[in-house]
Amino acid sequence: MTPITLSPDFKPRRFLSNGHLQTIFGNLLRRHDSLPEPVAQLVEVSPARGSQIASQVLCHVHWQPLPRRPERPTIIILHGLEGSSRSQYVIGNANKLWRAGCNVVRMNMRNCGGTERLTPTLYHSGLSTDVERVLRFFRDSQKLQSIALIGYSMGGNLMLKLAGDLGADAPPELHSVVGVSPAVDLQASANALHNWQNRFYERRFLRALLRRFRRKAMLFPHVFDPQRGAHIRSLRDFDDRITALYSGFQSADDYYHRAAAARVLDRIAVPTLILHALDDPFVRLIEPTRAVIAANPNITFIETAHGGHCAFLAEPDPATHNDGYWAEHTALRYILEHAAASAKPLTS
Repeated sequence: MTPITLSPDFKPRRFLSNGHLQTIFGNLLRRHDSLPEPVAQLVEVSPARGSQIASQVLCHVHWQPLPRRPERPTIIILHGLEGSSRSQYVIGNANKLWRAGCNVVRMNMRNCGGTERLTPTLYHSGLSTDVERVLRFFRDSQKLQSIALIGYSMGGNLMLKLAGDLGADAPPELHSVVGVSPAVDLQASANALHNWQNRFYERRFLRALLRRFRRKAMLFPHVFDPQRGAHIRSLRDFDDRITALYSGFQSADDYYHRAAAARVLDRIAVPTLILHALDDPFVRLIEPTRAVIAANPNITFIETAHGGHCAFLAEPDPATHNDGYWAEHTALRYILEHAAASAKPLTS
């Protein structure tokens, strides 16, 4: 396989060396979007049970032209907590990948992107099988030969968990996985989110989660009790009283343990890139997890001093058409090099 050479040198954008500023501006700055109109595709990720409808997720897909579409790398991009296929980092990655000749699948998690009616369940960090079903659906329906995964934050945990769950049995078409600021240690990250300096983020997440839960209770009143959302003051409270109850976990602690990708990182057999910033305000990587990552030769781990959460804003360089989104350019290089290394010889 072609060796992958990546520079860990990340220099933050001027005046944005602070992790909080990186995080906030990374979320607020609008991206230039030149993507063609997507194809909206619903994918069933869980069958109907009894009187309950099947669960579906919505994907926005940008296909390269036929007849070489199956040979082009296809990248499935997954957002983070309370994000969607329209999240700015999803749009940024999608544009770069599309211009590089890739097929792009912008996947929404269950309930996200305005799809609450499409599933009688909630979404959570352990639903890596949803990604697997999306992967296999597009692989089989389009005869795809080259697939990669990119996940941010909660989506990063899901992508890495899937890679670990699959282990050596990963589909041969899957050649690389990228996790940007992945929340692989869920409990440590939930605890950090409740620190006073991170309460801004926690309140923002909670408002969105509770709004979504109230919508779910209106749509599926026989399933959800809206009173469960009363007096919730932290993400851990939400996960203990709502996520765990309605998703088959005993408690928040049980959920954080079973859904964390950290438990299966040692089993990852697909080339994988993890990008993490030391000044990420709330995603934490504990020492045992770092040891597992270091021991797995299939994982390339790059940790920067700065970069915040899902941001990594560097100085733009118009001369080289570099827009300054360092993580996106790094992920693009990694994926394209592995796609080239795994490409099948073309037949006439």
